[in-house]
Amino acid sequence: MIREIVQVGDSVLREKCKPVTRFDAELFKLLDDMKDTLKDAEGAGLAAPQVGVPVRAVQVDVEEGFFEFINPVIVSQKGEQSGPEGCLSVRGKAGTVVRPDRVKIVFQDRNGDKYSLVARGFFARAVCHELDHLDGVLYTDKATDIHSVEE
Repeated sequence: MIREIVQVGDSVLREKCKPVTRFDAELFKLLDDMKDTLKDAEGAGLAAPQVGVPVRAVQVDVEEGFFEFINPVIVSQKGEQSGPEGCLSVRGKAGTVVRPDRVKIVFQDRNGDKYSLVARGFFARAVCHELDHLDGVLYTDKATDIHSVEE
């Protein structure tokens, strides 16, 4: 099911999200709906608060594949990259953001199993962008050169 993507100004986007503690049908439904919503919006990532649910769950859909990260934490980062970003919750705007070029995260999957993963380049940028959402941070808080874009 496609859910509504909340927009800047909605207080849920500024909340520090709660950890996921129950890996059950309710979580599976949220994740399945998020995937449908992300595909429909043609974005690179989506965090649970963007669909109004303040829990630590994100999805990233990039060249390397589709990923679900539950309770993700960045444990190391290296390098630096600067590039354009936009956000499904900040329609019609874009800006330049400096991010790490490489990040290692630890996370759980939808069944609660623990993993680690290293992301580089645009994949790292997308991971960092989505994890920021879990702490109530929008890319516009870090961006320079914010400007309007045509959708």
